[in-house]
Order: sequence, then C-alpha cells, then structure tokens
Amino acid sequence: MTSQLFPPLRKVNNMEIWGWAFLLIVICASGLGVGAEQLPQPHQTERISGSAGDVLEDNPVGRLKVFVYELPSKYNKKILQKDSRCLTHMFAAEIYMHRFILSSPVRTLNPEEADWFYTPVYATCDLTPNGLPLPFKSPRMMRSAIQLISWNWPYWNRTEGADHFFVVPHDFGACFHYQEEKAIERGILPLLRRATLVQTFGQRNHVCLKEGSITIPPYAPPQKMQAHLISPETPRSIFVYFRGLFYDVGNDPEGGYYARGTRAAVWENFKDNPLFDISTEHPTTYYEDMQRAVFCLCPLGWAPWSPRLVEAVIFGCIPVIIADDIVLPFADAIPWEEIGVFVAEDDVPLLDTILTSISPEVILRKQRLLANPSMKQAMLFPQPAQPGDAFHQILNGLARKLPHGKGIYLKPGEKSLNWTAGPVGDQKPW
Repeated sequence: MTSQLFPPLRKVNNMEIWGWAFLLIVICASGLGVGAEQLPQPHQTERISGSAGDVLEDNPVGRLKVFVYELPSKYNKKILQKDSRCLTHMFAAEIYMHRFILSSPVRTLNPEEADWFYTPVYATCDLTPNGLPLPFKSPRMMRSAIQLISWNWPYWNRTEGADHFFVVPHDFGACFHYQEEKAIERGILPLLRRATLVQTFGQRNHVCLKEGSITIPPYAPPQKMQAHLISPETPRSIFVYFRGLFYDVGNDPEGGYYARGTRAAVWENFKDNPLFDISTEHPTTYYEDMQRAVFCLCPLGWAPWSPRLVEAVIFGCIPVIIADDIVLPFADAIPWEEIGVFVAEDDVPLLDTILTSISPEVILRKQRLLANPSMKQAMLFPQPAQPGDAFHQILNGLARKLPHGKGIYLKPGEKSLNWTAGPVGDQKPW
C-alpha cells in the first residue's frame, strides 16, 4: 500500500504549523461536527455516490433465507452466562448476530428452503480477568459444533460447509491466535475452509483471510457512544488525535514486533509535535475528544483492525488508516478511500507532512461524507436492529453470493475436508 498522492514529502516547519492552526479555525467554523442518527445531524452531509451508495442502502429481506442450527447452550448461552463482559467486548458481534437472526424475517425454520446455514458458536467469549480474549479453546469448540451438526443434520455433509457461514471475530479470524506469526503457522481451521467466514480480520494475501469472506466492523457499544455525543456545533480544535498503546512491553519486551513498529514510530516522531494530541492515557473524555478532532489515527496493533475505525466514523473524525494491505469492513458499500486517509507503515515518520498537505476542500468533503447517517449505521450493531445497520450489511453480503453454484454439492461418498488436519491439540474433545 502506498500513501495517497501528495506533493514531495518533507518535514513541516513552524510557519506551516501556524497555518494549520488558522485552518482549524476555518474547519471549526464550517459547522461540521458529528452526531449519530438519533440526534440532530450536522448541517451538511453528502450521499455516497454510485454503486457504493446503492449497496449501502440495500434491503436484504426477501433475498435470502437462513436456517439457524439449534445447538446445546454450552456452545453459546451458557458461555455468556459465565462472563457477561462478552456483551461489550469488541468481539461481541458473534453474540449480537445470533440474537438478530433469531428474530429476523430472513430466518426460516425449514432447512429445506434455506440458502444459508448458521452455526451460533461464541468462540471468542473466553476472557482473562483483565478482559483479554483467550483463543486457545476456540478450535476445539468449533470442531465440536461442526461434528454435532454433521451428525444430526444432513446439510453440512452434502456441501461440507460451502453453504454455511460462521461469525469468527477474533484478531486473526479462524486462525484463532492473537499473535500474527502463530496465527499464520496455524492457518484457518481446516474444517472451515469451505465455509463463508464473517470476520473482523482482513488483510490482502494473508493466510487468515480466505476468498469470499465478509469483513465486518468490530463491535463498539452504540448506547455508550450515544451517551457521549456532544453538540455538532462543537469546534474541531484538535488536528491529530490518538489514545492507545505505543509499545506492548508485556507481550513484546524487545519492541518492534507489536504493530510492526508503527505505533512506536508515531510516538518517537510526534510526541512533542503540537499538531498531535497523542498519549497512552485513556481519558473519560475519549469519545468527546474524537468529536473535537479532524484526524484520528487508526494504526494496526496486534491485528490490522481496531474499534477506532468504528469510533472515527461515528464521531466524524477522518480515519488515518496505517495498516498495509488492510481489507476494510463492507468495502463494497463504504468508500474508505474517500472518507479516510491511507498512510503506508513505512511513511509514518512523514505523517505531519502527509496530513498538512491535504487541502481544506478535501477535508471538508470527507467530513460531509462521514456525516451521512447511512455511513454510521452500517458500522454499528444496535439493539434493536435498524435498517442499514451492520447486521443488514452482513445479510446483504450473503445475499450477493447467491445463488450457490452447483459445484458446492459433493457427490455421494465424496469428501473434501480432512478431519484430522491441523494441530493435534485441536482434535482433543471439547
């Protein structure tokens, strides 16, 4: 990935910093603060043009039918009962998608008329006392669920999962590990290699992203963000904003591995730059501060994605995406190139020059697009569901894959998947 087209890159001098201070005043005066759909909107918005805008507003109802397997509660509800924190974790999409489909008009109780089959497994709801996810039981849990449906229903066996979808919102999806090197070593769980994966992880040419996957936003609590909305008239007086880790000493004591060194580069290059409001501290005004910022940094961490992408869109802060080859949520519906700024990981030391080179006209257009309520709605998993939200975008993605080709059906006695493939530990009973 390369940075957007800019003039030859050079360091920013003090005169340019003062020039940007003046420009911030101009942007603030434009009235382009951002609120969510339920509250008063900014004065100026812009509809997404072309096919992306049409896709964003598609209605999946009537275009597909989904059969939900009734699994024993140990695969979902009982896990959640043990740890309610899973409801607010960034991996919670697997829980809310289950609840949504159970009451959705696309659900069918007749598997013979189903286009898709859904297996509701809460594979990421296993958290440490500090709230960090533990993916190590997930492969055994998923294998167990697939064995169960293959024994009790005929539908898995006729396609070996090619008309099934699974929600796998872990750091590296169905590779089930939070460290990239080990995720790559593991690869996608072999039994899921014919299924459609609905996952937050997306990176081009990566073993943990199979062709045909649907990349979704991480879960960010809609009610919590709603509670922190401020007036859309609030000036955007912060140029660049970021809160989060720059180093992960506990998991990467020597440095350089975490975030491929990009977060460390942000800190080392811009900790004293007056245009950059960056810190490891996470203030109670975090959401309010994003609504006061022009640009919000969205660098990779252990994985390329993070909830900052959702937060930036919701709060109208132009996302600065620093994650080479990232595949972004609902890329066929959300024009990320138009609303965000892409910066190559190697170009992080030139961030100040890149961002100050963007004209006020371009910034204002990005803000108008971000102010579009449809854009925000597509990034959220609200309760109850609302038209155009992330649930509906997932269904749209599944509907666009229909009809299934005849090639997905196996001949009698034919087998494609190897049930004994993968690490030996994954094959232990769950």
